[in-house]
Amino acid sequence: MQDILTLAQDPAAWIALVTLIVMEVVLGIDNLIFISILTNKLPVDQREKARRIGIGLALIMRLGLLGTVAWIVQLTNPLFEAFGHGFSWKDIILIAGGLFLVWKATKEIHHNVDPEDHKEDMVGGKVATSFAAAIGQILLLDLVFSVDSIITAVGMTPHVPIMVVAVIVAVTVMLVAATPLANFIEKNPTIVMLALAFLLMIGTTLIAEGMGFHVPKGYVYAAMAFSALVEVLNMLSRNARRKKNATAKPH
Repeated sequence: MQDILTLAQDPAAWIALVTLIVMEVVLGIDNLIFISILTNKLPVDQREKARRIGIGLALIMRLGLLGTVAWIVQLTNPLFEAFGHGFSWKDIILIAGGLFLVWKATKEIHHNVDPEDHKEDMVGGKVATSFAAAIGQILLLDLVFSVDSIITAVGMTPHVPIMVVAVIVAVTVMLVAATPLANFIEKNPTIVMLALAFLLMIGTTLIAEGMGFHVPKGYVYAAMAFSALVEVLNMLSRNARRKKNATAKPH
């Protein structure tokens, strides 16, 4: 309790908290895009529940990992060396998660490009199985993003209370933004393809990070922001043409 009161009176701690919250929210965008696309494949009455469960599991997992910070830090210790790079558990987790994201994004892009191919949907067959599969896949990506998130947090501040507050705030933002984002993606088919391209890029970035090639996150998010801006301009252009065509029709 004394440590928390001391931190509350330290301006540097507040700066670290705000910085970490912003970082955690930005890192959470990747997870949120995946959850939004995946839950949109479920029946309408199950989507909200799946999002809450998925994001709730992300919160539980990250808080649980914070309780084992000393162990989490050890995940960066090399286990073996190959191709001149020492691979740690963190690297293995990032590579596995990246491969999973690339595979899922590629399959879903193929499904969108070739709508006649219904053999392999993103979440599979029956409704009950689909819901369980969706939660399982969300849990898998939660683990990947949670490990990356917590290691980033450990690198920014040594104070666990600051990390806990930042994680809770970031996950709360995810919970609030999940449904509006999912609805927006569903109503705009071109946004779906853009979001899948984002997941493909994020997966590739995770694989590169795991292989020892550092990719500055600023470049990745700048590319995503630029692509999103271009798509917004395309949407405004389409809406303007629709309105023009509607007013040009004879009554």
